[in-house]
Amino acid sequence: MATVLVDPSVLDDFELDLMSHDFRVWTVHTTDVLTDPERAALQLRRSLIDWSNGRWAVAADWTVVWITFGESWRDGEEPLPWTAHAALWAKLAEYSDFVRYNRGLSGVPKLGVPREAHDG
Repeated sequence: MATVLVDPSVLDDFELDLMSHDFRVWTVHTTDVLTDPERAALQLRRSLIDWSNGRWAVAADWTVVWITFGESWRDGEEPLPWTAHAALWAKLAEYSDFVRYNRGLSGVPKLGVPREAHDG
């Protein structure tokens, strides 16, 4: 999972674009895996901006998102292939004026993906 600051003016288009490449975008302040998601988003944003030593000051009001990999990137329980990482970094580079992030992935509690019910 990548933690990314995204300019809210492009968030909807950004999310749709990433979804079309089987990446999932989760706004941290609305996730249900944290006790206080709004506070977590605030802390993550502040931590990233502090880490940048002011280079990312423009992102002070941007939305914190987590980006995860969809099923097409996975091979059972195997680690994600490097092609998945490269594809994510390339996609983020296309939005370089509207995102701020550190290269590297981390983990979060399992995020549930809504599934449609099918009668069988």
